[in-house]
Amino acid sequence: MLRAAILASGTVLSYALAWQIGHPAIVPALNALPAFPFLYGSLRQGRTTRAIGEMLVWAAVLGACSTLISYLDPVRSGRLFIHAESYRHEMFAWVLTGIGAESDPARFVPVQSMHAAIFCALSFISASLWSMPMGALLMNYMGHYAGALAALSRHPLLTALAAWVPWAVIRIASFVTLGVVLAGPLSSRLLGFRFRLREHVPVLGLALTGLLADILLKTALAPSWHLLLRRLVGW
Repeated sequence: MLRAAILASGTVLSYALAWQIGHPAIVPALNALPAFPFLYGSLRQGRTTRAIGEMLVWAAVLGACSTLISYLDPVRSGRLFIHAESYRHEMFAWVLTGIGAESDPARFVPVQSMHAAIFCALSFISASLWSMPMGALLMNYMGHYAGALAALSRHPLLTALAAWVPWAVIRIASFVTLGVVLAGPLSSRLLGFRFRLREHVPVLGLALTGLLADILLKTALAPSWHLLLRRLVGW
């Protein structure tokens, strides 16, 4: 619990520092910095499961902070988080009409597949040094949409929770798992500890299954989920 509290506190502080600096390009890197000691420390001790759990805590704090910041000041957060405003416009249109990439597998599957492929490649070749800022970037613009939508809603808390749709939560957990496991081979060579990727094939399989579940759930539920969000907001 102490480790999780320290990690969460460091992640919150990264947003406070990013808010003061105000430069979008530096935000994902600042967000990722508090997580690295926990990731590599747990892997070095052979505690991959703990590393995954801690990175899930980190991702949850990213989501909570980006959502809260965007709820409190959606204009400034739209400037601070990369791709935030364009994503917000796209998602607001979907909430209103049900039309958009969110409800169209032909559009969202290639994008999500590309994100997953890039994330996995970056995790493997950089021991997740490059993929974790990418993950923070994705979380921040998703959080901006959720917070900005909540700011307009008659039921802010319920709207923010519903905006973090279940298939996205599964995707995030899958990315976290992939990032941790794929960081192992290179970080073990650099830091001098034992890590065998083949021993983690079942965990990788679970993460890939999660990515497939994300696509299936999104295909099935997104066409009607926008109606729930629209009712909560009051549009």
